[in-house]
Amino acid sequence: MRYDPQKHHRRSIRLKGYDYTQAGAYFITIVTKDRACLFGEVVEDDMRLSPMGIIVQECWLAIPDHFPHAMVDEFVVMPNHVHGIIVLNETEKVGARPAAPRPPAAPRPPAAPRPPAAPRPPAAPQPPAVPRPEQFGKPVPGSIPTIVRSFKSAATKCINEYRGTPGAPVWQCNYHEHVIRTEESLDCIREYILTNPLRWHLDRQNELATGTDPMDAEWFG
Repeated sequence: MRYDPQKHHRRSIRLKGYDYTQAGAYFITIVTKDRACLFGEVVEDDMRLSPMGIIVQECWLAIPDHFPHAMVDEFVVMPNHVHGIIVLNETEKVGARPAAPRPPAAPRPPAAPRPPAAPRPPAAPQPPAVPRPEQFGKPVPGSIPTIVRSFKSAATKCINEYRGTPGAPVWQCNYHEHVIRTEESLDCIREYILTNPLRWHLDRQNELATGTDPMDAEWFG
């Protein structure tokens, strides 16, 4: 498929220049295309998953299987969206295995003394590392955008296989993310996720909402 600037140049809602591979916690919200309620329904304040909702739940829980540095924290599958916290851990560097010990070398005769070397000028200071922002068509391995893209792709494939609709879109093109910077924010977002079904009648993604959820304004503006 050719690159179409009108189609592919979508406005990014990621933080410009932010390195989404760095360790930390991220609050993610992904919504279905046209806000279609595919994943079940809320009955008496309890979310009851449909078969497609179960597929989404299983794909979300499988994220650490594909990205070992990622951990899924609190999450909920709602009728037409997913809220979840993804925690990125520091990736461990794989070092070389220690080699077998070598036999001691034969002693060498002492070398003739050398004249002292001229002092070298001090090295120029190195600039700080430049963060790796995500760009269209240039995914960063292990980053939050890459993880979300993989999750959406896997869930879409399984859902379309289940309902016999190959190639049909399931999700909105973009998603919402919030970088969690404090323990207090983490606890508040966990509470927001856990109680989301209780406030479905106020949810901004519910076309039949009877009001507005004051907690939405805190995380979604």
